[in-house]
Amino acid sequence: MKRLWIFGSICVVLLFGVVILINPQAQERGRAQIVFSSDRDGDWEIYVMDADGTNERRLTEHPASDLFPSWSPDGQKIAFSTNRLGRYDIYVMDADGKNLRRLTNKVRFEAYDPAWSPDGQRIAFNSSRDGKAEIYVMDANGENQRNLTNNPWNDYHPSWSPRGQRIAFSSNRDGNFEIYVIDADGENQRNLANSPRHDYGPSWSPDGQSIAFMAYKGMADCIACTRDIYIMNADGENQRNLTKNIGSNIDPDWFDPASVSVSPAGKLKETWGWLKDTNQ
Repeated sequence: MKRLWIFGSICVVLLFGVVILINPQAQERGRAQIVFSSDRDGDWEIYVMDADGTNERRLTEHPASDLFPSWSPDGQKIAFSTNRLGRYDIYVMDADGKNLRRLTNKVRFEAYDPAWSPDGQRIAFNSSRDGKAEIYVMDANGENQRNLTNNPWNDYHPSWSPRGQRIAFSSNRDGNFEIYVIDADGENQRNLANSPRHDYGPSWSPDGQSIAFMAYKGMADCIACTRDIYIMNADGENQRNLTKNIGSNIDPDWFDPASVSVSPAGKLKETWGWLKDTNQ
């Protein structure tokens, strides 16, 4: 059960060969850019390209695995997770791959899945340093690392609300994985989904009014179970299945009309309003 969502994310990376994140504000020569992970050179590295697929270049070069890249809101930096010291840590580098530095260097436990706050001042991430996977937050320079969730269960996949006031995440503290939300200072943890399903990977709508997530029924580690994309109001109300068991559907992400959307290789993009889904 430990690090289930993290390992699930890595399996998705291995399956499709690429993870794509789009930052419409990252500009080089006036073009939007996409950062992603690829093993095309024999190990997982961080790459970047223009949104039209041109000008592709590798940013990291190391035999370890570099995964989960995340743009800073201003497009000047990229945070990612790498095991180049024998465990996964959060690193940050400039958008051109220079000035690499480790942020989670004060503890000997793994850290995954960095997520920048909307103002670029903080980074949320996942770490098992207290015995279980929990949600942490730190300043963008790696200082003031603190545990937000503080519970004996597993918490994964942090996602900031658009104004940076709340963080949604997945947790199995009630016996099955569900979507929770917490204030950015660690207060007011609450279960939004309250369902018998397993719910993972929350993603806020650009206006902060809704949350999309992936859900399925069955054992938590069930590989054959059909995954669907659900959506609910930010208070947990009005939950509804958007994909209705048409194959397996995972990793929802919201499409901001000001950005450019690209569907990862091997996936079929579908769109409902501002919500895009990748159909496995």
